Amino acid sequence: MKKLRLLTLVTALLLLLTAATNEKKTTIFIIGDSTAANKDISGGKQERGWGMALSCYFDDNIVVDNHAVNGRSSLSFINEGRWDKVLEKMKPGDFVIIQFGHNDEKPKADRHTDPGSTFDYNLAKFVRETREHGGIPVLMNCVVRRNFFVNVPENDDDEKLRTTTFKDGVKMVEGDTLIDTHGLYRIAPRDVAQRMNCHFVDANRITHELEQGLGTEASKKLHMWFLPGEEPSVPNGRQDNTHYNVHGAHVVARLLADALCEEVPLLKKYRTEADITVDLQGRGDYLDLQKAVSQALLNPKSETTIQLLGGEWTKPVLPKKHSIRFIMREGATWK
Repeated sequence: MKKLRLLTLVTALLLLLTAATNEKKTTIFIIGDSTAANKDISGGKQERGWGMALSCYFDDNIVVDNHAVNGRSSLSFINEGRWDKVLEKMKPGDFVIIQFGHNDEKPKADRHTDPGSTFDYNLAKFVRETREHGGIPVLMNCVVRRNFFVNVPENDDDEKLRTTTFKDGVKMVEGDTLIDTHGLYRIAPRDVAQRMNCHFVDANRITHELEQGLGTEASKKLHMWFLPGEEPSVPNGRQDNTHYNVHGAHVVARLLADALCEEVPLLKKYRTEADITVDLQGRGDYLDLQKAVSQALLNPKSETTIQLLGGEWTKPVLPKKHSIRFIMREGATWK
C-alpha cells in the first residue's frame, strides 16, 4: 500500500512538472483550411498540410498546435465552434496564425464569405479576440494553387480532388505562367492587417514565387500529383493542384517559418533546422527511422542531421564510419 501511495505521489509530481514546463512554452496555434491541416496518414497516405510540418522548424520551446481543418472557411470555422476551442487553450504570449480564403470563395452558404465585407469581418474577429486573450495574431493570406492553365478551370470544391484519379484531371493545356485563382481573397488579409496594425505574412506571394520558379513540371512535385502506379497510396494516380504531398508541405513550411521569423523577430532564436525529420505522427519527412538513415547514407561524405520527434526509438543499423548526427526532440529516447 505504501509503495502504491509513493508511486501515485511520484506520478502526480511528474504530471505537475510536465504541466509547469508546458505552461512556460510558447504555443503557435494555426487556424485555416486543408492546405495547412493535419492529415490522415493511415495506409501510407502522402497528403500533408504545411501546418503539419511546421513544428520541424522550431525547437522544443515552441509548441505548434494545428487546428486547421480540411474544407473550412473563416465562417464555418467559427460556426462549428472550432475558434472557441482555440480561445479556451490560448494563454498570454501565444501566437495565432490565421489563414483562410480557399473555401471562403466557394459558393456553399455555410462556407462562403465576401472579401471587403464578411471575410474581412471574420478575420478582424480572429485578430481582436486573440488580443483580448493576450495572444499575438499573425494574418496570412492563402497559399496559391498550382494553376498554369490559361483559362482557370471551374472549381467549386477543392475537397472533391481527393476522390478523383489521374484520368479525372482537368484536360487543359498549361502555359508557363502561374495564374492567380484567389482574387481579392488574397488581398483582404493584408488590408485587415494594415487597418488593425497586425502582423502579416504574404504566403500567397511566397508560394507564387516558389511555384513559378519551379515551373510547370517541377511544381507538380510539391502536390498530390501522381501518375498511375507512381504512388502506392493512390494507385490510379491523381492530379491535385491544391494539396501538398510530404515534400511540398515541408518546402512550404520551411519558407513560411522563415517569413514568420522575419515578421516576428522574437521567434528567430527558436528557429531550427535538420536535414531529415522522423516522426510517427507524420509531421516529418519519414515515419521509418531506418529508411531515413538509408537516405542519409546515400551521401556519406557530408554530415546529415536527423531529428526524432517524441517516442522511443530502436537504434538504426549504421556502418562503422558514418556522418549522421541525431537530435532527440519532444522527449524522444532510444530504447
